[in-house]
Amino acid sequence: MSSNVVKMEGPPGVTKAIKWGIPLVLVLGLLSQAFTVVQPGTRGIIVQLGAVQDKLFEEGLHFKIPFVQEIVPMEVRVQKAESQASAASKDLQIVTTTMAVNFHIDPSHANKLYQNVGLDFKSRIVDPAIGEALKAVTARYTAEQLISKRSEVSQQVKELLAKKLATYHMVLDEINITEFKFSDEFNKAIEQKQIAEQQALKSNLDLNRIKIEKEQTITQAEAAAAALRLQKQEVTPELVKLREIEAQLKAIEKWDGKLPSTTGGAVPFVNVTK
Repeated sequence: MSSNVVKMEGPPGVTKAIKWGIPLVLVLGLLSQAFTVVQPGTRGIIVQLGAVQDKLFEEGLHFKIPFVQEIVPMEVRVQKAESQASAASKDLQIVTTTMAVNFHIDPSHANKLYQNVGLDFKSRIVDPAIGEALKAVTARYTAEQLISKRSEVSQQVKELLAKKLATYHMVLDEINITEFKFSDEFNKAIEQKQIAEQQALKSNLDLNRIKIEKEQTITQAEAAAAALRLQKQEVTPELVKLREIEAQLKAIEKWDGKLPSTTGGAVPFVNVTK
């Protein structure tokens, strides 16, 4: 008993498509894995079989080894971090400081930051560094000096923070201290001091005014006394006689020609010639 085996074959076109299609798909898949694009403002960290490479990719199109190399993008644009820290001033006042920081990653060492810290560098490095810098500088000044010397405080915080970030290949661009917040007791003390200073200023102004008025009065009195002394020096018997004659003439000019009905003595201004 014999049996015949019949071999089935598809159409020649389908077989050819399968024969060449599968390798073509594999090749295209490999090509898609062989190229990567690094976006503007970032750097590509090359991780080869789990190891960070010394070389990194800049912006643009790059070739990578498929399934062997992984490209991790890291932003190198200016970034912002805002932090709040409470610290004791030199005079032991609790000061809460809010500060905004602008910084960026050193593009040429982005791979080192990724290798040593990772992508979570803000919470691991930047925020703690801000708090440490604020506390260190705040302890050098009294609470009042933190307000009156704000620019100096900012400069010292900036210098200290820049050193801390540079250790991890980050560059500090600018800082802005947006708020100094003190305790309610300290705010009340400041308010009372300002009121006392204003009252003292008003008292000084009043005292100066009284002093000036006193000096003016003394000056006027001295001037009047000097005038009297001058007049006394100029008085002579002839001047006294002249003043008497002038007084009599004024009295005659005012007389209406009638003698008083009641006389109590001589009429001083009537001179009867015999």
